[in-house]
Amino acid sequence: MTYELRKKQLFERHEELLNLKNEPLPWGNGIYEKYQLPILTAEHTPLEWRYDFSEQDNPYLMQRIMMNAVLNAGAIKLDSRYLLVCRVEGADRKSFFAVAESPNGIDGFRFWDEPITIPEDIIPATNIYDMRVTQHEDGWIYGVFCAERHDDSQPGNLSAATATAAIARTKDLITWERLPDLKSRSQQRNVVLHPEFVDGKYAFYTRPQDGFIDTGSGGGIGWALVDDITHAEIKEEIIINPRHYHTIQEVKNGEGPAPLKTAKGWLHLAHGVRGTADGLRYVLYMYMTALDDPTRVIAKPGGWFLVPEGKEYVGDVMNVAFSNGWILDDDGRVLIYYATADTRLHVAVSSLDRLIDYCMNTPEDGLTTGASVETIKHLIRKNHGTLK
Repeated sequence: MTYELRKKQLFERHEELLNLKNEPLPWGNGIYEKYQLPILTAEHTPLEWRYDFSEQDNPYLMQRIMMNAVLNAGAIKLDSRYLLVCRVEGADRKSFFAVAESPNGIDGFRFWDEPITIPEDIIPATNIYDMRVTQHEDGWIYGVFCAERHDDSQPGNLSAATATAAIARTKDLITWERLPDLKSRSQQRNVVLHPEFVDGKYAFYTRPQDGFIDTGSGGGIGWALVDDITHAEIKEEIIINPRHYHTIQEVKNGEGPAPLKTAKGWLHLAHGVRGTADGLRYVLYMYMTALDDPTRVIAKPGGWFLVPEGKEYVGDVMNVAFSNGWILDDDGRVLIYYATADTRLHVAVSSLDRLIDYCMNTPEDGLTTGASVETIKHLIRKNHGTLK
């Protein structure tokens, strides 16, 4: 096969992948509809990112830069365009951000020509990932993401790391201004900016933890107010959504995307982690907080909301569902972008009314087997018309 013919076939195959139509899976749970195909994978990245198309320099048409995964994406709708700020991971294990655009939010996603250039902080990060995108009422679009660096206090341990919440802002997702990392007494991952001022201040959902992996004394999803986002520092922090023994959020939990404002309250999507004999299991769950006080939880349906299923279970890191992006359309449609197995991106579609109903009317976790059994029996009796 000639060089030009193989090159032509590469582009034809890539176009075929990008043009696949996505259809909903039948027989869902009534809360949302999952779709048959992942919306973005490593194979969706532009060929120009991976191949040197100079026959002289690359006569065997090898991939010079290989991509490993497309996962955890922030999401925003701008000028009728559905935009994902994706975490793309190369074969070198370094992650970077790149924007993918779709005309409908379901399929047809294409990456912009080049990845995003995020300016460095004073101390450059080894790796950056998992950006939450918040369109704030101050007029800026903020990206809050994890900046990972080696823990130089342990020079002999090449796995020792530190995590900080990095902050950048933009108007167009093209040019970004880097702000200083969020200052905190603890390590911070999964930090999310609330979309509105609270008492005239910037509000952050936090996840304090003692180490890079272990939460230690960190009690769950926190809340902190900051006077100046250009020099953001957490001085006081409270836990608003705590971890609990023998639940889906026993080991740790963290806020997903920025919450959605509804007439009934703030709608939150989060992830919970528990330990199993097969390692950590990441699932998604929901809760709601009051409009007049975003720290006050008003609804917390028990158990998980979304988990990996079927082929979603398999990948680089098994048994993981993670989300840091969703989009609310003008008609009330909610597009939930979630990654599975730290490998690929999917979409699930629901509506604001359905998600509010799910949160407000799903029983809470009673935290014991006895309570769970009584909840099930209550539903059985209600369905049989024998409820007293």
